[in-house]
Amino acid sequence: MPIGPEVVTTDEVDVSDLAISSTLNGRVMQSARTSQMLVDVPSAVEFFSTFTRLAPGDVIATGTPGGVGFARNPPVWMHPGDVIEVTVEDVGTIRNRLVAEEGAPGDWRWRPGQPLKSGF
Repeated sequence: MPIGPEVVTTDEVDVSDLAISSTLNGRVMQSARTSQMLVDVPSAVEFFSTFTRLAPGDVIATGTPGGVGFARNPPVWMHPGDVIEVTVEDVGTIRNRLVAEEGAPGDWRWRPGQPLKSGF
């Protein structure tokens, strides 16, 4: 989940209609606007406030636009050395190069639309 290196407040940016996108190695994978979210930001804050105390600096993860790599046909997987960039209009871009996680499994066991492999 891309967060940082800076977070902005609602007095700095109007979050109601910002372009958001992600690119993998320069290829656009996701592109949408916050105005297309199923639940707008004020409604999400109101909902979460009904059962948890929110404090300045809390982050609410709302999901992601269509285009997620594992749901593509064929699936698109990220690999060590790939560069992922996430851009939010009027906020900026966060860019990360993937590194191999020590001890990570060599193969993801699940593919959309297919049964789970044994041992999962």
